[in-house]
Amino acid sequence: MNYKSTRDKSINITSAQAIAQGLSTEGGLFVPDALPKITENDVLALCDKSYADRAFDIFKLFLTDFTDEEIRNCVTKAYGDNFDTESIAELSHLLTGTYILELWHGPTCAFKDMALQILPHLLTVSAKKTVPDKEIAILVATSGDTGKAALEGFKNVEGTTISVFYPEEGVSDMQKRQMATQEGNNVFVCAVKGNFDDCQNGVKAIFTDKEISKALEENGIMLSSANSINWGRLCPQIVYYISAYADLVKNEEIKYGEKINIVVPTGNFGNILAAYYAKEMGLPVNKLICASNANNVLTDFIKTGVYDKNRKFYTTVSPSMDILISSNLERLLYHLSGEDTELINKWFGLLKDEGKYEVSPQVKEKISQLFYAGCCSDDDTKAAINDCFDSYSYLMDTHTAVAYKVYSDYKKETGDETKTVIASTANPYKFGAAVYSAVGGDCSGLDEFTIIEKLEEKTGTTIPQPLAATKNKEVRFKGVIEREAMPKAVTDFLNNQK
Repeated sequence: MNYKSTRDKSINITSAQAIAQGLSTEGGLFVPDALPKITENDVLALCDKSYADRAFDIFKLFLTDFTDEEIRNCVTKAYGDNFDTESIAELSHLLTGTYILELWHGPTCAFKDMALQILPHLLTVSAKKTVPDKEIAILVATSGDTGKAALEGFKNVEGTTISVFYPEEGVSDMQKRQMATQEGNNVFVCAVKGNFDDCQNGVKAIFTDKEISKALEENGIMLSSANSINWGRLCPQIVYYISAYADLVKNEEIKYGEKINIVVPTGNFGNILAAYYAKEMGLPVNKLICASNANNVLTDFIKTGVYDKNRKFYTTVSPSMDILISSNLERLLYHLSGEDTELINKWFGLLKDEGKYEVSPQVKEKISQLFYAGCCSDDDTKAAINDCFDSYSYLMDTHTAVAYKVYSDYKKETGDETKTVIASTANPYKFGAAVYSAVGGDCSGLDEFTIIEKLEEKTGTTIPQPLAATKNKEVRFKGVIEREAMPKAVTDFLNNQK
């Protein structure tokens, strides 16, 4: 299997090249030249396998230039005792026909661990195959969870450095503390004045700056990304949807062939795109339900076919979704447009120049058949947390609560009783103040650690050890810069690494 760019039909590279490079030189995203198919026998064979073994089988379909030994080594290192549950991706039965896919049992308590615990290993193998004499400089823009998960995955990985940028006021106190206290000799973290889109645009600008690329090339350094623009981030996310379906079959919750709905809280569209890929591979999926917070650009797009980022930006209690430019949407539109690179260049050129584009009626119709979209306010998010805890004694974070609320709206609107998996993207203690206030707590005058201790006491749940441990860690990174200063911050850091 080879990989193509969404913006240049002449590009045709291996998976190792796609993972090592991250982003195509003209700004396009890498996609498989054809999606592999999975059959009933394939899924049934996964039922009695471990998560690592399931990942191995699925990666073999996409990483055809890797040896079995290389893939096995990657999955074994990624999915082991670094997670606090043997199943890696825990499936909780919330109520009849509704399941919570807990993707936050890794070392940073967020779903990004599912991909970022394996990406460093995939990238190391890819670099040895494609650029054996170069160091890899990872650049990351984060709205909260990706940053810490990437830092944890890449810390002290030989032959790599990692620079992470986050919006100064756009992450939770716990997310900020996790990043600011990050250990490792090869890591750099900096806040940016602005929102996530400013960070993301700043990173993309560095990738496409020819002068920076030339200077780094001369020093034996190659840029790459740990954001979900990197195929090595997106591919591991396909695994947990297929794995969840196998668990439902194994536990006799469904019979093979019975369709499920998948609900995903998303801002950058990567997590739900992975579910789309699983469906296109043959996984029996009925509806993909896209849940947004007050930054509802995706909801409006899916309903109207018009993508318009020219709107007010909201800082919400679900900050990882505070995004107005959903990068991975480009991959979906590439597929749904019949791999029309001219259209993709046109639409995303309009997005860059005017902040707005409209897809064709044919693409809009395909989107409406595949997706349902909804959004909710902060008040609705907190009410959903309280309702779920009161009804089922289940405590969820603010992002999962957005999905829970949008799914409730979907059921009321459609009457659809299809069994449904809700992707739970973070542990509730990562957003302690919002969650504590949602269940009736008063955060006035309390610091973040007092708040989560009170949340633990009030709900009878347990603070995850990785979050509790940040209390006594040294704050290493305190810098705050303008977006325009990002290139200099990266080059200064890399020069100091020599």
